[in-house]
Amino acid sequence: MARVSAAPPLRNDILRGIFFMCLASSVFPVMNALVKVLSDDYPTTEIVWARVLGHLIFITLLFSRQGVVRLYRTRAPKLQFFRSVFALGSNVLYFWALAFLPLADMAAISFTSPFVVAALSVPMLGEQVGWRRWTAIGIGFLGALLIIRPGSDAFHWAALLVVGSSVCYAVYQILTRKVAGTDPPETSAAFHPMVGTVLLSLAVPFVWVTPKSFVDLGIFCVLGVLGGIGHYCVARALMWAPASVVSPFNYVQLIGSTVFGIMLFGDFPTAWTFAGALVIVASGLYIAIRERKLDPDNAIKATSPPGGAT
Repeated sequence: MARVSAAPPLRNDILRGIFFMCLASSVFPVMNALVKVLSDDYPTTEIVWARVLGHLIFITLLFSRQGVVRLYRTRAPKLQFFRSVFALGSNVLYFWALAFLPLADMAAISFTSPFVVAALSVPMLGEQVGWRRWTAIGIGFLGALLIIRPGSDAFHWAALLVVGSSVCYAVYQILTRKVAGTDPPETSAAFHPMVGTVLLSLAVPFVWVTPKSFVDLGIFCVLGVLGGIGHYCVARALMWAPASVVSPFNYVQLIGSTVFGIMLFGDFPTAWTFAGALVIVASGLYIAIRERKLDPDNAIKATSPPGGAT
């Protein structure tokens, strides 16, 4: 997931940053909808493998001018490896859940990831989180519970996969912060799809299903391209404006997920989903505003979409 340098963003191009974040948030729902289309006929391992392989090719071509060997040279191999494993785990859990849950529900639940980041930043990074943000974190998780509704007839076990994906994604973001001062951003951007491709290439022969049509083959090829473009747009957005400014526009994904869910799968969000999403978005916006007040010059807090894994 592409990361940019920590240089101060160009404040006079905040609108450009917002544009790129909105563009990224429009790409990811398309990719997730295509994954859901494939999930009935192909194993999750194969779908994620196609996703990370395409992403790897995209990133390698994007930064190939500086040399492939140099691109993948790291001074923190263990940290990069575990960071990549958590990114891979987040993708696997999220794509697995796509076979069972509506797109809008998954998008809303995945937006609990920033709350997990804020909570884990205390023990893992030694950051201070005040009572206001702890309250927002708690309210955000209550919003997720409104959607998941454990114990009710509407509960589906796959919702726990999305929660697990959000936790893995949060750990990935925190480890990315740790490695930011050690490796160049291009290396961090390329390392996790490389690790994911290698690990899944060992497993995919055992579950391989040959694409049944040229349409399916085309979708497999498009997944990685869309993912790479989306993450590139996020990186560009964070170059032009602080994360606290552009991150809230990531909630545009909720609109795209709802539209594609209705058009392609006939999944109309329930009142519980709307209520839970409203609570999650409100809590997330509060945390973003709070971060902005506490650290107005912060350009980057995350290296990828503030929601769930894609």
